[in-house]
Amino acid sequence: MYKRELAQRIIKNLRQNPAVAILGPRQIGKTTLAHEIAKRYASIYLDLENPEDFQKLKYPVHYLELHGDKLVILDEVQRYPALFMSLRGKNPHGRGEGVGLFSVFVFGRQSYRFSILSTFFI
Repeated sequence: MYKRELAQRIIKNLRQNPAVAILGPRQIGKTTLAHEIAKRYASIYLDLENPEDFQKLKYPVHYLELHGDKLVILDEVQRYPALFMSLRGKNPHGRGEGVGLFSVFVFGRQSYRFSILSTFFI
């Protein structure tokens, strides 16, 4: 599937789901795809391998509430599975009209499955 078509499908799913996961093998373009989507909206990109970015999520629900009007991209999120426990059942952004974007999770490997996520394999 072409990157543009996949980006459109992800955006459509972000309007219907609180989070979308982009999964795929290493070096296939998951982060690049997330950045392409981010260009279309006010967004925040956090690389969880970066200690400064990781520290911003010390209180993840609070952080997402503060940035509820933005698309939040969490790259390398598979390294911190406890993050999902704190976010489970939370949708700090609410749902409604307009952009309706929530979060994009970019996983470095395909070993995680979450029923709360709309998932795209690339």
